Amino acid sequence: MSATIRLATASDAADIRQVYAPIVSDTHISFERSVPSVDEIAARISKTLAQYPWLVCEIGGRLAGYAYASAFRARYAYLWTTETTVYVHPNFQRRGVSRALYHSLVSILRAQGYCNAVGVIALPNEGSIRAHEAAGFRKIGVFENVGFKAGNWRHTGWWQLALRPMPEAPQPPRSISELAREARFPELLQSGTTFLREL
Repeated sequence: MSATIRLATASDAADIRQVYAPIVSDTHISFERSVPSVDEIAARISKTLAQYPWLVCEIGGRLAGYAYASAFRARYAYLWTTETTVYVHPNFQRRGVSRALYHSLVSILRAQGYCNAVGVIALPNEGSIRAHEAAGFRKIGVFENVGFKAGNWRHTGWWQLALRPMPEAPQPPRSISELAREARFPELLQSGTTFLREL
């Protein structure tokens, strides 16, 4: 069965919403209160792709999962750190989709010039913890009772991945559109597909 990892487009918004909607409505994993509309997700994709990667994994022509990066904090000193997110369609669990997406995402972030990636996990969530640690993230700490979702106060765990050695005088990370013009970009995108496996 064919598999590929590519940049998301606005036309993926409906499939992405299908993956994300039950996470918002039925779990504590996302702290969003309401499921965003297809138009809102399309707008988020476009906004993200102005600087950061938003990737989708397709298996047999179906969207199996997605991952993206976003700004960690607004102030300039945080410019070289990014927050990462990954979600997998329930029908494609245990097929290496999160590992594949994270491998490609991290490869691209390194090439852009980012130095750190941070994953924030609403606890408990053993699946997300395993996915982050398989990608090389290490646990930094826990913020206790910082969110109220699904009838309970929730902790968030913080995981961090150093993407490259810290330069003494870092240049601002390049945009995803700039990197996408390089000949190596398709290889970076597809680098994670080696982690996908058949059931």
